[in-house]
Amino acid sequence: MFGLFFTDSPSVTCFQDVQKCDVERFKRFFHAMLAAGIYLAPSAYEACFMSLAHGDAEIRLTLEAAAKSFAQL
Repeated sequence: MFGLFFTDSPSVTCFQDVQKCDVERFKRFFHAMLAAGIYLAPSAYEACFMSLAHGDAEIRLTLEAAAKSFAQL
């Protein structure tokens, strides 16, 4: 389980921290990942999940898509 927050803060530890995050940037990242074939939770306030069903190939594809998506921001 993991979450992704776009912020200049060194950490996100409470809801007030989450409210300061850049939701518009998350939306752009979400749509870039979706265009690359990777479906993440569609809200900046939701968690993403991994399981043993995600092998090396899936993880590699996800990391490659993330690198390209981050570069688009």
